[in-house]
Amino acid sequence: MSDCLFCKIISGDIPSAKVYEDDLVYAFRDIAPQAPTHVLVIPKTHVASVDACDELSDQALAACLRACRTVAKLEGLENGYRVVSNCGDDACQSVKHLHFHVLGGRKMGETMA
Repeated sequence: MSDCLFCKIISGDIPSAKVYEDDLVYAFRDIAPQAPTHVLVIPKTHVASVDACDELSDQALAACLRACRTVAKLEGLENGYRVVSNCGDDACQSVKHLHFHVLGGRKMGETMA
């Protein structure tokens, strides 16, 4: 999608701090981190959100979750981490490209809201 921020990051048109990449997934540091470690994991195929995940192959969707685990290991998140995906306006999804936030590096609060 030509006007998608994350698609431009994947293509290299917009720079990012890459943490991990494979054939299906790209992961990079969030520019406004909410935790000491805050990495975004995105599929290289554009889909808007979890609501549109049927548009991804099962392989690509599984690769996203496996990449979350890989990023956590690369970042040394040995005591745990959180994976979050916002879906839609009420959840404050700011970029309409499916993405997973990998958050860690500190004790997380028990509430999610």
